[in-house]
Amino acid sequence: MTPAAHATFIRRLRDRLRDDPEGIGLVGLGSSSGQPPGPDEFSDHDLFVVVAPGAQERWRTDLSWLPADAGLPVLSYRETPHAVKVLFASGHLAEVAVFDPDELALARVNRYGVLLDKADVAARLARVREATAAEVASRGVPGEGWAAGQLVTSLVVGAGRWARGERLSAHGLVRGAALGHLVSLLRRGLPAEAAARLDDLDPLRRLEQALPEAARDLDAALAGPVPEAARGILAVLVRERSGLVSPATLVAVRRALDRAEAAAR
Repeated sequence: MTPAAHATFIRRLRDRLRDDPEGIGLVGLGSSSGQPPGPDEFSDHDLFVVVAPGAQERWRTDLSWLPADAGLPVLSYRETPHAVKVLFASGHLAEVAVFDPDELALARVNRYGVLLDKADVAARLARVREATAAEVASRGVPGEGWAAGQLVTSLVVGAGRWARGERLSAHGLVRGAALGHLVSLLRRGLPAEAAARLDDLDPLRRLEQALPEAARDLDAALAGPVPEAARGILAVLVRERSGLVSPATLVAVRRALDRAEAAAR
């Protein structure tokens, strides 16, 4: 869907809600928020629809109110008690959560824009954003030593499982767990300007904008077999966060990777 078609979809939905007595508000999230970065041809629609109390379940089950610009829905299912995912014949995806005004307090948001407000939707969303920020801050951040230890041991165990033939488990440990711990370490200490480009709900989102060299090298490494991916993750850790892992630890990890590669030949 082109950015222009993306905007048309939102405009028609906003008009539909504006003219419906049950419609109270429309909130765009992420690329649907109206805030930069805007949508591209791969962007879905991520929206909150706010309706009158008592009407929300009907709006979640009867989706005839969705604009037809993306074609006919070929799949729709309840993702959460409040949210529905809809896949259209065109391949476009819409993720729509339907709330009454009080239920908005259950949501969590970062980048959003209030696109229609027939009551106090904007004030409620401001409180939701504050609650989201407080929740993220209260989670606490594990120590760097713990994250680095989890990272390197995930590489060792993942490589061993790959050599043993447990390939899917290996992928999960190296491309999933180890990568996640590395990203956590890379995000710490970023300058404010770079950190502002990141998503505070999904750690992997827009890492390419904040750390382009590291993201490029990780992308290349992850395209290879598990031991190659593991070496690439380790190389980025050493380059970007030197000192977190001792030289003796690095030697031991590399020996484990060598052993796994030799066993799999």
